[in-house]
Amino acid sequence: MRVNSRYLSKSIYFLAFILASGFGNPLASNAFENSGPLRKECSTTCHQAEHILKAKKNKFTQPECKTCHTGVIEENTLSPFSVPTLAGLTGNNNRLLQPLIQTMPDSRAKNSTPKNSTPKNSTPKNSTPIVKEKKPSMAYVPTGEFIMGSNERWDDEAPEHISTTSAFYIDINEVTNTDYKNFVDATQRTPPFHWPDGNLQKDKENHPVVYVNWFDARDYCFWAGKRLPTEQEWEKAARGEEGFIYPWGNEWSLDKSNNPYKHSTGTEPVGSYPKGRSPYGLYDISGNVWEWVDSYYLPHPGNPVTRAEYGEDKRVLKGGSWFDCLSYGCGLSAPTFNRSFFTPEVKNNSFGFRCAKTKGP
Repeated sequence: MRVNSRYLSKSIYFLAFILASGFGNPLASNAFENSGPLRKECSTTCHQAEHILKAKKNKFTQPECKTCHTGVIEENTLSPFSVPTLAGLTGNNNRLLQPLIQTMPDSRAKNSTPKNSTPKNSTPKNSTPIVKEKKPSMAYVPTGEFIMGSNERWDDEAPEHISTTSAFYIDINEVTNTDYKNFVDATQRTPPFHWPDGNLQKDKENHPVVYVNWFDARDYCFWAGKRLPTEQEWEKAARGEEGFIYPWGNEWSLDKSNNPYKHSTGTEPVGSYPKGRSPYGLYDISGNVWEWVDSYYLPHPGNPVTRAEYGEDKRVLKGGSWFDCLSYGCGLSAPTFNRSFFTPEVKNNSFGFRCAKTKGP
């Protein structure tokens, strides 16, 4: 695939950081415990800054911002988004939220069986058969504000700012090969070229579909009565209202996603990493496959940097994948604010998608 010029320069910095920091150890940022709701003062002063440098400065100097953004960082802890010259952070810096995912109920917890209960595989007389409830396929994300973007890494991800969405639903899992096969059969659409004789690959039924371009993703969602999520919706669903770095929290973990740093060789079945769920319960929203969204590649509000790549001829992808995309500057296993972009005709073995739906009245 043709390497995008935007990423060549960025990859040099990130590779240098990996080598300098010793990637074998997890990279972590501290968390602050008493954040509460998003602060209006911080919203107007920090997140809606005139330009990136001011936003970064205000974040740690303005009294109304320090309440939200500063704290004591653990000794010898590096920011996972800094280049080598910024490594070894000390003092008031990057105090973030505790992972919300730790407070989520674990649906896989084993149920204990009380004494004198009905033996397994037996049905009491005159009992009503138990119907197993079907798990929901979409998560509900309410109306409201959330932290979007970051000032800690690439300039197209900045500035960190307060964004908002209306209420919507979004798929809990990425669209699978089985899902897409139903679409192909119903519409007589050309299947992904790597399917043997147009049929699903054996043992890949529950893997995310790949080799789909933006038009394929858009048309599937429309056929399913849904649509592609916007970049804002996707990022809110991935990081929650409080702006997590990763879907599961603010501390990098090698075993919570299908990422290239664990020597992944391809996609894995959707839902393989329950500990990597987002605050709204979404699986694989980091890693596995990059996900097309229904947004053009444009600068965030307040970003003064001019890029030739910005425009309405390219679409955004979010979430990272199993593939080692360091040469594209995608960074450390796709933080939630990570962005990629390609023309909508592009397809490969690390591009997929999930769908969204607008909440009705």
